[in-house]
Amino acid sequence: MSDEIKYSDINKSFEAAVERSKKIEADLNVNPKKYRVLTGDRPTGNLHIGHYFGSLQNRVRLAKMGVPTMILIADYQVLTDHDAFDKISQNTKQLVIDYLAAGLDPETQDVTIYPHSYVPECNQLMLPFLTLVSNAELSRNPTVKEEIESAGLKNVNAGMYTYPVHQACDILFCKGNVVPVGKDQLPHLEMTRTIASRFNKKFCEATGKENVFPEPQALLSKTPMILGLDGSQKMSKSRGNAIMLCATEDETAKMIKKAKTDQDRNITYDPVNRPEVANLLMLISLCTGENPVDIAARIGEGGGGMLKNTLTEALNEELRPLRQKRMELEKNPDYIRSVLIKGAERAREIGIKTLEEVRDVMNMKI
Repeated sequence: MSDEIKYSDINKSFEAAVERSKKIEADLNVNPKKYRVLTGDRPTGNLHIGHYFGSLQNRVRLAKMGVPTMILIADYQVLTDHDAFDKISQNTKQLVIDYLAAGLDPETQDVTIYPHSYVPECNQLMLPFLTLVSNAELSRNPTVKEEIESAGLKNVNAGMYTYPVHQACDILFCKGNVVPVGKDQLPHLEMTRTIASRFNKKFCEATGKENVFPEPQALLSKTPMILGLDGSQKMSKSRGNAIMLCATEDETAKMIKKAKTDQDRNITYDPVNRPEVANLLMLISLCTGENPVDIAARIGEGGGGMLKNTLTEALNEELRPLRQKRMELEKNPDYIRSVLIKGAERAREIGIKTLEEVRDVMNMKI
């Protein structure tokens, strides 16, 4: 296939992606309705503070700005690298509780929360999209390679290799034109952009019809990667280094007490030489808005004990309103289900319209 995706060029274009992201960010404040954001999570468990600082807060910010926001719960994608599917439904509802408790509100904001498996129109895009990419391109995707390695998969199912195409369906079925991502997710987004471009060129431009799909841009996260309490790996429930949003204040305190620091009692912010200490200081900074250097200076010779106590107080204070709202939402399962049902209905309305356009340009209408 010509015009193959050159994943080796992703790093070279990162700076360009940063500049585009800055321009989008500036324009979002002026023209929020010009965009449609697509974001979401896989229902593999409850969300933790890494999700909260890394993505949830940003989603709430965009929604409050008036940006139309589609939040996908990617239940089908759990099957690509997880054998356990017995808790997908439970985890889906817990995700909704986390979203609503964090400040997302489909009733007052232009926010649609929906499970993937309830929007068949989205999945109908999979077949035409698969014809637009080669096996070699799927095999070379660096993000897929990393996910296979991190999951420790010995037998890789086809769903894992086609995951980036599935993600393209998720983004393009609703004509999402902005996707909040980190640098590591740029290859997936590049696949989506390529599929949109190839579809438009093959089925629209060749016949003189208007393009169906936008080529979505990355809205790059400004939040640094949140390391786990071990200070060496990305925060993850499976690694036992995460603080869950649903944890109690006492559970949070116990987890932070186990956090790794170092032997030097004088607390300084030095991400290179003292990554564990720097990570805890960064978490405090995310809660309070203070500069981590100033936090370190204030703690000074207080050592790891004072550092951990400061983080415990700051984090529990930050999450107290969210946790209170969580407890209230837990008592109302009918409302949580209604959010999902209404979200799926809204997503299907959008998907049906897009699928009609796709059939039209592919000359499949009857």
